[in-house]
Amino acid sequence: MEMWYIFVVVPIIGALLHFFASKKARTKNRFIELLLLWFLGFGIGIGSIFNGLAQVFSPEMVAQSVGWPNTPFLREVGFANISYGILGLLSIKYRSFWAPTIIAYAVFMWGAAIGHIYNIQQTGNLAAGNAGIVLYLDILMPIVFILLLISYHKTMKVAET
Repeated sequence: MEMWYIFVVVPIIGALLHFFASKKARTKNRFIELLLLWFLGFGIGIGSIFNGLAQVFSPEMVAQSVGWPNTPFLREVGFANISYGILGLLSIKYRSFWAPTIIAYAVFMWGAAIGHIYNIQQTGNLAAGNAGIVLYLDILMPIVFILLLISYHKTMKVAET
C-alpha cells in the first residue's frame, strides 16, 4: 500500500505542532517525548491497526501489493499487526508500554524485512510492498524508535541530576 508516508510524516508534523502549541517548556527531552508519543500512538498504533485490518479484510489486495500469493497466513499477520497497533495506542497513556511496544514492533518489522529480502533473493520479486521504501522503513523505523527511546531515557537521567 502506498500510504506508508502518512504514518511517518503525520507523527513528525503532529509532534512539531504539539511542541510549539504546548505551554510546557520547550526542551529537547520534551520534543523527543512528543515524537515517541506521536510515533507510538499514530505511527505504530493507527498505522498497524490500519495495515492489520487491510490484511484481515482485504488479503487479496495486500498479497497483490507484496507480490505474494494470498494465503490464510496473511490474516494471521494482520492480527499480529492489530496487536502492535493496540499496544501503540495504549502507549499514549501508559509510558511503561513504550519499551515493550517498540521491542515487539522491531522484532516483527525486522523479521518481515528478512522475509522480504529472502523473497527478493529467491524470486526477484520487487513489488512495491516487498521492496523499496517499504523494506527500508521495515528496517529503519524500529531503529529510529529505539534511538528515540534511548535518547529520552538519557535526557531524563540528566534532567534528574
